[in-house]
Amino acid sequence: MTDTKRIVLSSDHTAIDLRQTIAAHISSLGWEAVDIGPATPESTHYPDHGQAAAQKVASGDCQFGIILCGTGQGIMMAANKVKGVRCGVCSDTFSAAMIRQHNDANILSMGARVIGEGLALSIVDAFLSAEFEGGRHAIRVDMIKALEA
Repeated sequence: MTDTKRIVLSSDHTAIDLRQTIAAHISSLGWEAVDIGPATPESTHYPDHGQAAAQKVASGDCQFGIILCGTGQGIMMAANKVKGVRCGVCSDTFSAAMIRQHNDANILSMGARVIGEGLALSIVDAFLSAEFEGGRHAIRVDMIKALEA
C-alpha cells in the first residue's frame, strides 16, 4: 500500500459534479485526490468506473476509493468484484463510520441521485475519520477475504 494519503475517485456521468466537489474537499483535508473521471457528461458505464477505481485500491496505488453513480449500488457491485476490495454504499454518516470500523472497507460508494452535497461531504468525513477496530471484526473480515480464494 502507498505511504501517501491517496484516494481514487471515479463515477459515471450522473455524478461528475459531486465527485469533483468531493475531490476538492478531500484535498483540503490533506489527501491527494486521484480523479480518474469521467470529465464529460456523455453517458458512461458504471461497471468500468467501479472496476478502474477498485484496481487502484487493490494494487495499493491508493489507500482508499470513493465512487459514485446514480444510486451508488451498481458501481459498488462492480468494485466488489475486484479481489481485495471491500466497498459499501452509504447514505448516512453512521454507516460510513461502521463500514470502516467493523468491515475495514477501503472504498466508499454513494448515490448522487440519493444524497445532497452537504451530506456527501459529511459521509466522506465519517468514512475517513474512522479506523478499523480489529479484534472480533478482523475474524469476520478474514472470512470475507476467504470467500475470494
